[in-house]
Amino acid sequence: MKAPCSVANDYTTDEARWLAVCARDAAADSHFVYAVCTTGVYCRPSSSSRLPHRENVQFFDTPQAAEAAGYRPSRRAAADRSAVAARRAALVEQACRLIENAETPPSLESLASQAGVSAFHFHRMFKAETGLTPKAYANAHRARRLRHELGESGTVTQAIYEAGFNSNSRFYEASDSLLGMLPRDYKAGGHNAEIYFAVGECALGAILVACSQRGICAISLGDDPDALVRELQDRFSNARLRGGDSAFEQLVAQVVGFVEAPALGLNLPLDVRGTAFQQRVWQALRDIPAGATASYAEIAQRIGAPKAVRAVAQACGANHLAVAIPCHRIVRRDGDISGYRWGVERKLELLRREAAKAA
Repeated sequence: MKAPCSVANDYTTDEARWLAVCARDAAADSHFVYAVCTTGVYCRPSSSSRLPHRENVQFFDTPQAAEAAGYRPSRRAAADRSAVAARRAALVEQACRLIENAETPPSLESLASQAGVSAFHFHRMFKAETGLTPKAYANAHRARRLRHELGESGTVTQAIYEAGFNSNSRFYEASDSLLGMLPRDYKAGGHNAEIYFAVGECALGAILVACSQRGICAISLGDDPDALVRELQDRFSNARLRGGDSAFEQLVAQVVGFVEAPALGLNLPLDVRGTAFQQRVWQALRDIPAGATASYAEIAQRIGAPKAVRAVAQACGANHLAVAIPCHRIVRRDGDISGYRWGVERKLELLRREAAKAA
């Protein structure tokens, strides 16, 4: 019998995969499955089933791909599926703990080595389980720590080191994407930050667009323009709010154009400062095409957290970017219209317009 393939093997060629099947290589179980055309079933590489003839074997990256091709799981594969999923989840959880407890974010290679798989496979496995790449998870965790430490620590420097940055220079390279403003200004509640805004009119009433140094930080809808401005002032109480000039009003026109014709889309930078979970939910919302809807439960399924329906609803409620992050496309499980922070009537009108455009 041939020796098992090394865990460094990516199992990307049929030859390497066949060797793994011959060796019943358990390390290959999370990389691919093999199907036997004469029996119509598929198995994991480590299956103890009788070895098939090579000419009858076809390889698939995932069980889902094998099933889409018309194969059914072998009895052993069906029994092993939950165990494999549990092992994957355990490896990813271990990696998350390593990221969270490390003074500086560990490299992809070191995380993969700890998991005993190749860097390529670990990256794919981590994203499949969490919805984020390891780097994105590390950045989100460190940003969360930083915001917390800026509120708790006595000095900005102390907060920087407590958040896991081993030098001021490395922090300032990333501070813009983490905070959208200078750290001392963030610690002072937005002090010295400049936010430009403008109010326009669209078919749904008044619309306010605000932009920080990074990009758009608020898109709000309402009946009263003054109320929208007061809400912005309350949200950024220590920032300098400035009315936008004619160039900025063109940005508002883009947003209004998206409301009037949803198929145009938005090609705008989004100043989205959410948790890693919120980012996953908001990305799932952006993936809902115009003219379609989804329920909270469906979004929870799509991001791989089927039990987190309430948390998905909270993430939708935390969205301050009307239309750009289309939480108006969320409906109840029975298809009935749920709430909308900018008014149910506006939600109905947005859905009507998108459905008509899609048709």
